[in-house]
Amino acid sequence: MSKDYKDNMPISRQKFIEELRRYEKGSVSRRHFLGVTGLGFATAVMAGAVPGLRPSKAYAGNLGDKVVLATWPNYHDEANFEAFTKATGVNVQVNVFGSNEEMLAKLQAGGSGWDVFVPTNYTITTYVGENLIEPLDLKQIPNYEASAFDPRFAEPGTVNGKVYAVPKDWGTTGYVVNTKHTKGKKLTTWKEFWDITKTDFSGRTMVHDYQLTTIGNALKYFGYSFNSVDPKELADAEKLLLEVKPHLFAINSDYQPSLRSGDAWMSMCWTGDGKQLNSDMPEMEYVIGKEGGEIWSDFYAMPKGAPHSAAGYALINFLLDPAVNAKEVLAHGYPVGDSRTNALLPKELLEDPILYPAKELLDTLEFGAAATLTDPNRAELLARFKSA
Repeated sequence: MSKDYKDNMPISRQKFIEELRRYEKGSVSRRHFLGVTGLGFATAVMAGAVPGLRPSKAYAGNLGDKVVLATWPNYHDEANFEAFTKATGVNVQVNVFGSNEEMLAKLQAGGSGWDVFVPTNYTITTYVGENLIEPLDLKQIPNYEASAFDPRFAEPGTVNGKVYAVPKDWGTTGYVVNTKHTKGKKLTTWKEFWDITKTDFSGRTMVHDYQLTTIGNALKYFGYSFNSVDPKELADAEKLLLEVKPHLFAINSDYQPSLRSGDAWMSMCWTGDGKQLNSDMPEMEYVIGKEGGEIWSDFYAMPKGAPHSAAGYALINFLLDPAVNAKEVLAHGYPVGDSRTNALLPKELLEDPILYPAKELLDTLEFGAAATLTDPNRAELLARFKSA
């Protein structure tokens, strides 16, 4: 058996995931990873067989040399961006944001320079109402096949019969806790999250720099709706947040570095971050509070006046290719509502309780409400909390 043939033989799904983790941690080179997984060989074969994957100077010239993506932390596979650049000649510039309010304010100010951004389900009607977002030309996104997507995670992208956004992925908002420091106690509720922050975890807890989740999960302490805009209920949440503020390590939506270094022991957390941390540090446990909280879906959308719209469409279409999207899931750890992509994923990932929580936990969760995005009381509450 020749060495080339042996190197190109398929590997198991489990072996693929192990090699992917080794590559992400820097334990092996990119060349080793591509070789042992067969991706290097497959990419070469596909580039020759599939016109859309072959670099083309004429094609790249039509797209320009840059596309700007506004997105969330730890949310993509960098290797997919490299593959997109290799196929098209278009470099992907990534701008990272920690809240939908930041994204909205940037677009309202004008001149964002973005070509594609990643809004959450409850924000899309606001973008449409303020004329900040373009209806999508689905002819330029042939990889989007509406029938393949779970309607729960796709329908918010359609407003007044027009598709303004196509689904990226979905997830939950819980918290991640380093169980080495819990003295054997298993945390299961938001009440425990806030209470332990004021005691054993004082100076070690992080919360999002994002009113929807930080205020929403403070509301859950009292059994209120995650989306409440009731003044009395918000006052209760504010009192709790101000009590907790001196005990926080930080207010930051990019919390992985502090958790990995051991400076922080617990943080509000989204599904994918919980999965990434747990995979690398098994002592990191992802918790969905029994009282409820948030379930969400994120989308790809294009703002009005995108300077590189052709490249934006090309990027969205590339990322929605099921094979590319499967690599995204393996890298970021968020579930997708695309049945074509799920068919390519390992069984153990599709059964992972971090990505797919038990029904009794999911049933308590709420999708964000449009009213929370622009509610002045919630915005002012977060400002007072941060400045306290």
